[in-house]
Amino acid sequence: MPHVNWLAVLAAAAASFGLGGAWYSGLFAKPWQAAAGVSDDQIRGGNKPLMFAGAFVLALIQAAVFAMFLGPNVTLAFGVGAGFAAGLCWVATAIALTYIFERRSLALALINGGYATLQFTLIGAILGAWH
Repeated sequence: MPHVNWLAVLAAAAASFGLGGAWYSGLFAKPWQAAAGVSDDQIRGGNKPLMFAGAFVLALIQAAVFAMFLGPNVTLAFGVGAGFAAGLCWVATAIALTYIFERRSLALALINGGYATLQFTLIGAILGAWH
């Protein structure tokens, strides 16, 4: 893994984490909460430091493995294109496939799938720009 730029991976994970905060706490907070069936009490409860630490570790894993997938010769354009394709065609479709059988709403699939698409596009952009 000598071709992995670990600073870029860390930056991509941090950006992904920040995007998640903006997406789920700002832009789509109430629609996501309603579609996911998450109450205000549930939002306020739980071990927040553990939840956020877990979310960051998972974002770090996503960014690191995506950096390995992209390889050493990634460009900004390729990173953006590959990130968009991975987010939309792999992650968002996997979410939607699961939601079909869980009988979850289209709104929830669009919110979560939209985040995944934008998340991987952002990760790919950072990894591609900072090769």
